[in-house]
Amino acid sequence: MRALLIDGHSDGDRLSSHLLDVYQNALPAGTGIRRLAIRDMQFDPDLPRGYEDIPPLEPDLAAALDEIEACDHLVLAFPLWWGAEPARMKGFWDRILLPRRAFRYHAKDLWWDRLLKGRSADLLVTMDTPPFYLRLAYFDPVGWRYRRQVLGFVGFRPIRRGYFGMVRRGGAEKSLPRWRARIERMARTAGGLRRGGKG
Repeated sequence: MRALLIDGHSDGDRLSSHLLDVYQNALPAGTGIRRLAIRDMQFDPDLPRGYEDIPPLEPDLAAALDEIEACDHLVLAFPLWWGAEPARMKGFWDRILLPRRAFRYHAKDLWWDRLLKGRSADLLVTMDTPPFYLRLAYFDPVGWRYRRQVLGFVGFRPIRRGYFGMVRRGGAEKSLPRWRARIERMARTAGGLRRGGKG
């Protein structure tokens, strides 16, 4: 298995990075591991003309897309800000989930080909909101988006969600042993998730 771990936090040495360390250390022996941090990449997150006039990918984005295509399992760690990932991480997806590379619309119907199928993903999302309240009151907007409109749209399946909150008011310190155990279980079982071959 080839695992790609992406840190989506805008700053280094944060809880997101620590959770990725825990995940990485628990992956089975023999796993090929690559790790990226979006904050270290040089690219313009804006797509001014949408997909009508796609600008060339900067070298960091081209390399990241190659890594995504080469992986079997993707792990994303990021904080939940206003119901979604940080802005630069959103721009990362805008720029690299490209037509004819990540998906392809059909000419004669409303459907599309998911060109990144055969890969699985885990989300490690930190938040100040209690996870049960995210589901109960907000209907899990980040999980829905990633499963239906982001990674799921281009073929990732299954997509597991690990929500870790509340982090403030001492919540992270109190809950970290339990969170580590959960992440270690996710990492140990990642290799058995993929369904079908790659597209």
